[in-house]
Amino acid sequence: MPKEGATTTRRILLVVNPASRRGDHASTAALDAFRVAGVECDAVLTRSPGHGGELAGALAARYDLVFTLGGDGTAMEVVGALVGSNIPVGILPGGTGNLMARALGIPLDIRRAIRALLAGRPVPIDLGCLTTDAGVCRHFAFAAGVGADASMVANTSDAFKRHAGVLAYVVSGAGAILRRQSFRVRATVDGEIVERDATGVMVANVGRVLDGLVTLGPGIVPDDGRLDLCVYSGGRMADALRVGLRLVRGDFRPDPCVLFRAGRRFRIETIPARPVQADGELLGSTPFEVTVVPGAARLLKPIAHVSPIV
Repeated sequence: MPKEGATTTRRILLVVNPASRRGDHASTAALDAFRVAGVECDAVLTRSPGHGGELAGALAARYDLVFTLGGDGTAMEVVGALVGSNIPVGILPGGTGNLMARALGIPLDIRRAIRALLAGRPVPIDLGCLTTDAGVCRHFAFAAGVGADASMVANTSDAFKRHAGVLAYVVSGAGAILRRQSFRVRATVDGEIVERDATGVMVANVGRVLDGLVTLGPGIVPDDGRLDLCVYSGGRMADALRVGLRLVRGDFRPDPCVLFRAGRRFRIETIPARPVQADGELLGSTPFEVTVVPGAARLLKPIAHVSPIV
């Protein structure tokens, strides 16, 4: 008999990105763990960006669950392709940051992650739909942004990520923050216009980063039907350090260098134009628009991790 809340599973589709940091060699461990669990699993390999979504869209209807093994980009390709399908997705940590796996309380060890997810339950998660001027919607589960976070993604080489893992993002992100490259942002949130100088702008769906080491803003949760605009300024080194320390401490008292707005529709414009990232993938440049899609994804979550992801 399955445990209360556990998922009854017959067949699983595993979408593997062999180019991700751990995807290639971890796929053997994943298939072995599914076999030990007595679960039938078929693995398919992605060949190029976007291929994970194509595979999931074409094959998922034949399976009870879909698992991803790659980075956050691979996970979101699959999740985005399955919006509206009601098929639960299990995210295995095969990339560099593994932001969503960490936010969901999924163990970073592949075998432990599979055991936890097979005994877990699907939970509804809001998604953001980011639309550039090209008119294409890109779903994201964690956050989209410009400034320091996009520079971090752009300036972290694949070789550095393979060798250093999440430390590569920490080093690159620290460098982006210390450079304090400022730009003018005009953000429209549900019709309200906010303009100011900024070093980083994020539209966030999940508040906690890297197992709670950093909190992006107050009350950011992925199941409230809203997203949260976070604008960080800091032209002086003292400002940048103060803002960084407050994010580590979760201290969101009023500060002239931070601004937060919750909403459902966002438009972000910058002068000059800046690169845009969503869940660690570069997606062109500003301007861009974001709308929330409430409860659009069903993601597997370990039942042992009972506290809500924030």
